[in-house]
Amino acid sequence: MTSTHLDGPALDEPDPHYKWIALSNTTLGMLIATINSSIVLIALPDIFKGIHLNPLLPENTSYLLWMMMGFLVVTAVLVVSFGRLGDMFGRARMYNLGFAVFTVSSIFLAITWFDGSEAALWLIFWRIVQGVGGAFLMANSSAILTDAFPANQRGLAMGINGVAAIAGSFLGLLIGGVLAPIQWHYIFLVSVPFGVVGTVWAYLKLRDTGVRTRAKMDWWGNITFAVGLIAVLVALTYGIQPYGDSDMGWTNPWVLAALIGGLAVLAVFVVIESRVESPLFKLSLFKNRSFAFGNAANLMASIGRGGLQFILIIWLQGIWLPQHGYDYSQTPLWAGIYMVPMTIGFLISAPLSGALSDRLGTRWFTTLGMLLTAGTFVALIAIPVDFTYWVFAVILLINGIGMGLFASPNRAEVMNSLPADSRGSGAGMMTTFQNASMVLSIGIFFSLMIAGLATHLPTAMYSGLTSNGMPADAAHAIANLPTVGILFAAFLGYNPIEMVGGPALQQLPQASVDHLTGLDFFPHLISDPFADGLSAAFTFAVVCCVLGAIFSLFTGGRPKATESAVALGTDDAPESIGEELAAVAAQATGEAPSEVVRQ
Repeated sequence: MTSTHLDGPALDEPDPHYKWIALSNTTLGMLIATINSSIVLIALPDIFKGIHLNPLLPENTSYLLWMMMGFLVVTAVLVVSFGRLGDMFGRARMYNLGFAVFTVSSIFLAITWFDGSEAALWLIFWRIVQGVGGAFLMANSSAILTDAFPANQRGLAMGINGVAAIAGSFLGLLIGGVLAPIQWHYIFLVSVPFGVVGTVWAYLKLRDTGVRTRAKMDWWGNITFAVGLIAVLVALTYGIQPYGDSDMGWTNPWVLAALIGGLAVLAVFVVIESRVESPLFKLSLFKNRSFAFGNAANLMASIGRGGLQFILIIWLQGIWLPQHGYDYSQTPLWAGIYMVPMTIGFLISAPLSGALSDRLGTRWFTTLGMLLTAGTFVALIAIPVDFTYWVFAVILLINGIGMGLFASPNRAEVMNSLPADSRGSGAGMMTTFQNASMVLSIGIFFSLMIAGLATHLPTAMYSGLTSNGMPADAAHAIANLPTVGILFAAFLGYNPIEMVGGPALQQLPQASVDHLTGLDFFPHLISDPFADGLSAAFTFAVVCCVLGAIFSLFTGGRPKATESAVALGTDDAPESIGEELAAVAAQATGEAPSEVVRQ
């Protein structure tokens, strides 16, 4: 196995402005990728109305789930392989390909002309293709930045890039809320001009300044990893769907088979990776304390906060906004607006903590960030379901600050711990843990919410409906509908009682119908059962964040020497990019590098 520099002119004519070109382009890429990962969440009601499909019917639930989760599942599965391809064939080249794939898929999503299930399948297919493009972008952006920036500026660069990644997920909610009611095609069309500009810009300006590792592709590792992870993530996706008389599908033999079988295949993957010459997952990287504990902390942070966005949307759209006079048709947009304080908190703290951690170290920023985030989950449990908004806004602001304090220093810590020839695969591994844990978190949060709601919601629903004149048989049938249907109705901004009441409402006096389908009945009905589910889900999040804080305390050790550092006989302190390029030049020529290269 040999390592060579990708771009000769980069050594001879170093461009001091290149790092900012790399940062601005990768930030644009991460921004549009994460905007598109969340823009669909708010726009789902308008999408399904536009294609004339009711997502709450049992036969259509899978369309709803894959529209929400498909992008995340695909990026989680492919991002390590694409990071490894970046190490082998050039990170800028793979990143450029990702921008092009992402842009083309956005065009095909925007020109959907089908109706019904055909339209749903078309959208899901191109969302998956869009996820492929997103995986190329996510896998190689961190590696490109790490190559372009010296070690003492990577925290700032990762902070700015991380701001785009997290802010994009919140901006997607606002953009989707504004554009979808006008025309749902616009939510995909809005990415096209940015994608075209980003693709051309990346092709013309980005170059590979790192180390290319020539090696054979680990096909068995890729296959077992993809099969195992897909099986586990699909099991988690379908585990929250009803099965038989159960509110969830965790007793479904197919779900259990996918979960157990997927874990078994992943175990085989680990064995393969320990034996092949050029593994997809470099397990030896976990011998580095910063890489191992940094990824463990990131995993816990992602699991702890991954489902937060979904729960807050349900809380706002299904309960709080209707209680305060917002019609269900308006709740998706206003839910995005009322969650803005979280974005503001992140925008303030992420770049600041990234810059400060370059000078002061990462450990205390990441630990404090996780503890702050844990405290906000405790506060969300403590406040009433019908909260005072300024209190809620302050909690979200602090939550965003906590996530920002953690995200940038953690990412810089992990990337700085990697040898130069493993940055693509290492960044891919980090992103895989993050994206897979997002799907895991959504499955866990929804399961805990459903379990909490199922304890008291049927009784409260039956009592509320019968007290308003609905016959006992009809009320019993509605009260025992799958809890996940009620959650999805609230999540999509539908009027839940209007959606599930059906013909039973037609038998009642108009005054009773108006009351049952009004803005007060359902929010008050669900408030107490929702508080039980909320407490269970956020208690789990607290545990995850505290574990993330503990793992963060073990980061910050001296990183292992890179291969180039060993070759030069230097110590194991982090090198600047100029020093790394000088080391590669020395290896290639056998001569001492020039001072120009060292700068």
